[in-house]
Amino acid sequence: MSSVSSTIYLGMDVHKDSITIAVLPSLANAPTRVERLPNDLAKLHRFVRRVARDGEVRACYEASSAGYMLQRALRDWGYVCDVIAPSLIPKRPGVQRKHDKRDACELARLYRAGELTPVRIPTEAEERVRDLVRCRAVFQREVLKSRHYVLKFLARRGYVYRDANNWTKGHSAWLKQLAGRSSPLPPEDLIVLREYLELLEYKLLRRAELDRHIETLALSPALAQAVTTIQCFRGFKQYAAMVLATEIVDWRRFNDPRHLMSYLGFVPSERSSGDRERRGSITKAGNSHCRHVLMQAAWSYRHRPQIGESLTTPRWTLQIRPLVDSSKPATTPGASETE
Repeated sequence: MSSVSSTIYLGMDVHKDSITIAVLPSLANAPTRVERLPNDLAKLHRFVRRVARDGEVRACYEASSAGYMLQRALRDWGYVCDVIAPSLIPKRPGVQRKHDKRDACELARLYRAGELTPVRIPTEAEERVRDLVRCRAVFQREVLKSRHYVLKFLARRGYVYRDANNWTKGHSAWLKQLAGRSSPLPPEDLIVLREYLELLEYKLLRRAELDRHIETLALSPALAQAVTTIQCFRGFKQYAAMVLATEIVDWRRFNDPRHLMSYLGFVPSERSSGDRERRGSITKAGNSHCRHVLMQAAWSYRHRPQIGESLTTPRWTLQIRPLVDSSKPATTPGASETE
């Protein structure tokens, strides 16, 4: 059995093309080796295997776009590897130098001291579902961008809809008239407007397709109970419930509501000293996807509860109508909720 003195800590600074590794034995004052390797699993395996001859290996690296593939590979090889929450890594204000070797050494030192907070590693199936839900959020942002393209372009030409809010039925009818055959726009401007509207229609159709995939996944045994329970709260539809269910996954890992709120970044910042108590805005040092849908749900509490059109209209009668007249018939029904 390995003793405590034979434990070797690896701090890894991971990039797309390279991995900088600091090797810190448990009784050493400083890393004994700092090496830069190509981001190649075969070469990394050989390096870790050589290091493991001198003791038990425990590795860590920061959560980033590198994902969890490296952690899963080390786990399959029989080594302990933690992925660290970057926002909770202690920082020394007086240190103004930052580079890969220093980052790797600091990770190894803090990991050995027990000062780092590991994140929960999702399974590959959980990560695939989570990425699909996040993809829907990307298309939602793209829809907003396309809507801005349309509004800003028309505003530059002096066309501003003032009868009601934008993107209502009346506004859609107004856009159809501007993009139709009797449009008052010059030919060049008409081409631009139609292209913007076609792009918006395409994004809406792709978002609707993702909504159908998410609706199917929401009925799976692993998610059905959590999604159904979350939707009991006001302001949560299926997509928002899926965000919380796929991002948090295991709710039991939080000991109390304060722990959960800290994970979401909803706890207030604080700068208190002596008798003075001073709190500021929320930290936002947590899961931004969950925080976004929770903030959106909170806004619904401004209004009086009522049954909206999406619930009173039968699902099979809803459809996305193209904003531009087209010779091709509409082929994709748009049963989706806009959040």
